[in-house]
Amino acid sequence: MEQDGVSGDLDACTARGCIYWVTGLSGSGKTTLAQALVERLGALGRSVVQIDGDRMRAILGGRFGYTHGDRHLLAQTYGRLCKELGDQGHDVVCATVSMFHDVRAWNRDNIGHYVEIYLRMPIDQLVERHPRGLYARGLTGHIRHVPGIDIALEEPEAPDVILDAALPPAAVVANLFRYLDTIKKAA
Repeated sequence: MEQDGVSGDLDACTARGCIYWVTGLSGSGKTTLAQALVERLGALGRSVVQIDGDRMRAILGGRFGYTHGDRHLLAQTYGRLCKELGDQGHDVVCATVSMFHDVRAWNRDNIGHYVEIYLRMPIDQLVERHPRGLYARGLTGHIRHVPGIDIALEEPEAPDVILDAALPPAAVVANLFRYLDTIKKAA
């Protein structure tokens, strides 16, 4: 686990309306980590909203495709939705690929309490691990618009925490909680 400084105030994790932006490639464990974080925040009595990229696509009724442009617009939408919910006092855990520097910069500039969590996993491991074979099919040309294959990645340059997604999910969750506990004690 690598740590960087927390964006904004050091009390980002203790303030109401904190946005936890969980980013990483498809299959890296974003949804699993997000669910564990939602459960922990809920147990602390926080009002928590979970936004999951796959579920949001379904909710939005197929309005967005998988091209670079559609992915970018969707990432912007998630950022603005998170800000609105955070401004209303809800903590938000958003699990999304959203590999765009400008979207993350907008989040940092416009969301008061923003914690960026990057689940890093090499493509070769995702090829083996992805349950729907997304990366393997992208490498063979059977599908297009796969981030890290035919859509260039803009990996986070300064996330608040980088987690090794190749570890077992329980270890990834434990590393995140250890990091958040460190931040809370420093506040």
